[in-house]
Amino acid sequence: MMGVVSASTMQRSAAVSVKNGHLLAPPAENSFNVGFRSSSRFPQQLIVVKWKKSCCGRWCTRRVQCSAGSTPVTSNPTVPPPTTPKTRTQRIMENIPGSAEAGGAGGAMSYQALKRLDEHWRKLKARTPMTGPAPEVVTRRQGKWADSGLADRSQAVFDVVVCGGTLGVFLATALALRGLKVAIIERGPLRGRVQDWNVSRKELKELVYAGVLTEDEIEEVISIEFNPSRVGFAGGTELWVNDILNLGVSPAKLIEVCKKRFVDVGGEVLEFTGLSKLDVFNDGAVVSLDNGKTLVGRLLLDVMGNQSPIVRQIRWGQHPDGVCLVVGACARGFENNSTSDLIYTNTQVTQVGSSKTQYFWEAFPAGSGPTDRTTYMFSYLDATPSRPLLEEMLEDYWDLMPDYQGVKLEDLEIRRVLFGCFPTYRASPLPSAFDRVLQIGDASGIQSPISFGGFGAITRHIGRLSNGLYDALQADLLDKNNLALLNPYLPNLSGVWMYQRAMSVRLDIESPPDFINNLLSINFECMERLGDPVVRPFLQDVVQFWPQVRLLSLIMLTKPLFIPQIFRQVGFFPLIDWFRHFIALAMYTLLWLALSGSPRTWVNSLPKEKQFVWRRRFEAWQYGSGLDYHP
Repeated sequence: MMGVVSASTMQRSAAVSVKNGHLLAPPAENSFNVGFRSSSRFPQQLIVVKWKKSCCGRWCTRRVQCSAGSTPVTSNPTVPPPTTPKTRTQRIMENIPGSAEAGGAGGAMSYQALKRLDEHWRKLKARTPMTGPAPEVVTRRQGKWADSGLADRSQAVFDVVVCGGTLGVFLATALALRGLKVAIIERGPLRGRVQDWNVSRKELKELVYAGVLTEDEIEEVISIEFNPSRVGFAGGTELWVNDILNLGVSPAKLIEVCKKRFVDVGGEVLEFTGLSKLDVFNDGAVVSLDNGKTLVGRLLLDVMGNQSPIVRQIRWGQHPDGVCLVVGACARGFENNSTSDLIYTNTQVTQVGSSKTQYFWEAFPAGSGPTDRTTYMFSYLDATPSRPLLEEMLEDYWDLMPDYQGVKLEDLEIRRVLFGCFPTYRASPLPSAFDRVLQIGDASGIQSPISFGGFGAITRHIGRLSNGLYDALQADLLDKNNLALLNPYLPNLSGVWMYQRAMSVRLDIESPPDFINNLLSINFECMERLGDPVVRPFLQDVVQFWPQVRLLSLIMLTKPLFIPQIFRQVGFFPLIDWFRHFIALAMYTLLWLALSGSPRTWVNSLPKEKQFVWRRRFEAWQYGSGLDYHP
């Protein structure tokens, strides 16, 4: 565009004399002016003009316009484009030497990955109504797969295809050890992240019972062991426990060992490709991959986490009932580094932007060095637009963590920045929505809504799932109704929703800023008085009926005036919902206690389908009552 620029529209960076649109003094040939123009049509535009004499001798301009904050196209290198200042989080993350990323929660650690996850969280909390049909990944078709033309008739049929190998490799190995033909599909390389997983020895033992690891291999994958661990709340109770989440396990070593065992027993691994489409037929499922290849399987296990495309199709139109946002870092330079924190607070409710939240802390020594320590800051929220982004929480983390740990940020070497977003749904675990497809782990929502999910949710259920899946495959009970019995209603899991709600800051009511700290302090003070049978299961995400009865009774006896505050914080309808699950927890407990002492040999005389159903009921009563837990 050519023309004379009015002085009223510009703030000039070079002196050019203009009056009423006419030049009073000639500018230098090819000089530039930069400024901003505002109008009703364009709220703010960056304008770059270049002065040039035309062929008729008039001074004219060549103008480039763009929105404020973007980069104008100009050949003059002396005009710097406007830039947005980098956040402290961005500066820190960009100064960390790159390390290989892995699949699974916490596997991505770059600033770009943080922005992608924040964008996902932004959309999640916007609560924008989802219009149109769900993106179709799974299609149910009639007939036989061999007649469809989607796959070569001669190709081998797998018993099980596992999508998502980072956590799926454990169950895949357990099934392959039973003689089943199993394949793993992993979008990237099948390897574990650098950052430790913090677990209890009991969780690792579950992998031994399933045949996935040996006792010697357990010791090989443990990178650090520490005791004791602290539970404490600002201005209140502080207690210490041993042997709970006191091991740091190297995911890289653990997955390498499991991958080798899986391949050694005949398993097949397909890396750097993911699920594109799944067509389910009466006799099998055709799995179409991103790389153009196809697999055929009798059963597909979805271990792709809470962002699984299959789960997105099933939950289309649903908004999460709660979210756990987690940020943190692994840093070097902690001299006092022999103990851990399981849950800790040192602040009251904090204002973050236009929202309020209660921050909680976890901290563990890391296996990468004697002064290396991982600290997590997390919060329980509902998915509403005013809730903070992960990067906003990280900005708070850099301010609050040094005070929490008694260090100076400038004295630490930040080795990794960690972040995660864990949406949770009341309708969990997710029952099978399609024949021959089953969600496992975080994809099913079987993790506790007050935990970060992941590895612990897999190990706790690996024995139950490997038995049930083997029975289903042997009896060819792969329709969605029978598979749904493997992700049953668990009243102890559903009842935990009240705890998450009680630990969240509600925006629709005003509560004292120390309410959540007082609530948790009272709970753990009473737990400590009741001893290990109450404390230890709860700290390992296991809720049982009799410990809960004892705890609630003691709270009502010792802190009766606090009960109305709890009712107000939780709300009437969530409390009624919790009571319904509590009654179911009592029933499941009584059913399992009545049957656990009997041999149950009568089940073996039933037809295979009936055997499968009754065994799954027994497991639901045992796990749904929390009585699968053994100290």
